Amino acid sequence: MCGIVGYTGGRPAQDILIEGLRRLEYRGYDSAGIAVEQGGKLEVVHRKGKVGGLAETVANLDIAGTCGIGHTRWATHGKPSERNAHPHTSCGGHIAVVHNGIIENYAELRDELTARGHEFTSDTDTEVVAHLVEEAYVDDLLQAVHEAAARLVGAYALAVVCDSEPGVIVAMRKDSPLVVGQGADGAYVASDMIALIDATRDVVVLGDGEAAKLAPEGIRYFSAFGEEIYEPKVTHVDWDVDLAEKGGYPDFMMKEIHEQPRVIRDTLAGRLVDGHLAIDELDLSHEELNLIDRVYVIACGTSYHAGLIAKNLIEGWARIPTEVEVASEFRYRNPIITPSTLVVAVSQSGETADTLAAIRDARVKGAKVFGITNVVGSPVARESDGVIYTKANKEIAVASTKSFLGQVVSLTLLAMLLAQSKGKLTTNQVRLLFRELADTAEQVEVILSDTAAIDEAALACKDARSALFIGRGMGSAISKEGALKLKEISYLHAEAYPAGEMKHGPIALLDDGFPVIAIATQSPVYDKLVSNLQESKARGAMVVAVATEGDEDIKQHADHVIYIPKVRDAFSAITASVPLQLFARSIAVARGCDVDQPRNLAKSVTVE
Repeated sequence: MCGIVGYTGGRPAQDILIEGLRRLEYRGYDSAGIAVEQGGKLEVVHRKGKVGGLAETVANLDIAGTCGIGHTRWATHGKPSERNAHPHTSCGGHIAVVHNGIIENYAELRDELTARGHEFTSDTDTEVVAHLVEEAYVDDLLQAVHEAAARLVGAYALAVVCDSEPGVIVAMRKDSPLVVGQGADGAYVASDMIALIDATRDVVVLGDGEAAKLAPEGIRYFSAFGEEIYEPKVTHVDWDVDLAEKGGYPDFMMKEIHEQPRVIRDTLAGRLVDGHLAIDELDLSHEELNLIDRVYVIACGTSYHAGLIAKNLIEGWARIPTEVEVASEFRYRNPIITPSTLVVAVSQSGETADTLAAIRDARVKGAKVFGITNVVGSPVARESDGVIYTKANKEIAVASTKSFLGQVVSLTLLAMLLAQSKGKLTTNQVRLLFRELADTAEQVEVILSDTAAIDEAALACKDARSALFIGRGMGSAISKEGALKLKEISYLHAEAYPAGEMKHGPIALLDDGFPVIAIATQSPVYDKLVSNLQESKARGAMVVAVATEGDEDIKQHADHVIYIPKVRDAFSAITASVPLQLFARSIAVARGCDVDQPRNLAKSVTVE
């Protein structure tokens, strides 16, 4: 999603802004721009496309100012264009604004402002903010931003500069993340900690309605009521800069796929103590957990698929009815929620707008809310009663891989905890399951050590126009994630269906060479799945099977077999997902696609 960076201090701002925007490229965007205060006026440069294009343009300009703001935009209001790129300015060009989020009442505000003589130069919702600040400004930019924000309905993270206040940046947020930090050479603001990592490891995450006034001499913080905050809460960032580099891999996606064994180990570290699961962050006693009689998992995209896997585990082990809801649907209906309901919100970024709205609805209705996220201090973490961090560290590639596996492992732990609290799993059973879960890290390493069969299958499928992913039981949930990965990064259309549904429509798609990718690991429904493969082969389909090591019979029913180590069916989602990630990536590379930054997608979806 959109990215914000700002700097004021003693160094030329343009290079700092460009580098910060490069760090935010992983979020997905369609245009970029900067505004730098210089000689009593604002120099604003926009470009459609990549930050590299903006950098080339800026390099040819004489911009030496030491205060400025920058932005990468992902289109919501108005098509991707130079006209709609941020920063946006007021009528006289004296005020510039960058914004993440959605201003829901922008049309009404735009009409009002136009009637009062303001002229708009873009199609965006953001531009109304610049004009509102312009109207409110007398001699205090912070006060003007406060007054403008009072008129806004929706979500926003704002950074604002004014040529009448050299060296000053005002930052404010509501429902969209913003962090501020003081470096040795000046003050910084950004929508993501990664943009500040070279300058400082200590940042302040602004709360809803809070503001910061940045100047070369320091930063002042203010509450939603305008009162100064003298001791803001500081968060220390402890991950290394090289986590944002490729580390010798051809792309971030491949690097992050290979980091998955570490993610599994880190997510499990310290979670079993004397045969009991230790998830103190949940902040619920075993007695309270025992009273839970319904679970909702709310999520979007890849996280939703992790939720489908969790449903199988929670119902199978803890015997608690569990529903998995797309967050954007959950918030607009009237689900049955009581004080004994547990809502589990899953979000890689921790800032997914629909998931956050669903959390708030659930809490109002009395549910306990537990978050699973990869980002420390993110809105999901702050607004949940408890949280498990997936320990994936920064994930750069837009298509989630290691964060997904971290979510699956975290949800597996939660399922085991609920089952133990309900008395459905004994201490010895938990010990056994935990040991087998920990072993999946080594099993993933085995899969990653030899990918020849995966690459061969991908090469055979690269020119297809569509593909069908099938599975039964746990395999059905895994197949949905496999299909999504293929769509996301290769632009090859893919569908996922429970294999038993083949005869109810999808089988009509099959003809000679049509790829059918099957999750055919050993499970209670293996024989049923094999019958579906026979149906596919009879109609000329090219079958790619992800199968359990040692299964020679599967070769009779598949054109390509990708073997993975034998694991308990409950943990097959962890191991079977890895070859599907590699399969999708291999096809995407063969088709000449950018696997790290697929078109039209954003890493963090902070709007509806």
